[in-house]
Amino acid sequence: MDIEDALEAEQSGICTIDEIAKASRLSLDELQALVDFGLLVPLDELIEPARFHKDYVRTAVVARRLRDDFELDARGVAVALMLMQRIDALEEELRARR
Repeated sequence: MDIEDALEAEQSGICTIDEIAKASRLSLDELQALVDFGLLVPLDELIEPARFHKDYVRTAVVARRLRDDFELDARGVAVALMLMQRIDALEEELRARR
C-alpha cells in the first residue's frame, strides 16, 4: 500500500511533507528529523508549506523500513541513510571509472 501512495505522490514531481508522511507512514516529527539532518531538503526553504522533490518519497519509505526492520531511532535512521547514500555515490564513481 505504501508503494502505491509513493507512486501517486511522485506523479506530480513535487510533494508536501504531509504527502511524504502519508506515503512513507513516518510521523511529521520523524520527517522533520530527516530534514534537520539534511536528508530531506525543501525545494525552497522560504516557501511554506515546504515542498519537496518527489524522490524524497522513496527516501522516506526507506527510512521507515530501516526504522521498523532494525528498530532504529531518528539518529540511527539518519546515519544509515547517509551511509547508504555514500555507498551509492561510491558505486556510481566506480562505474564511471570503468
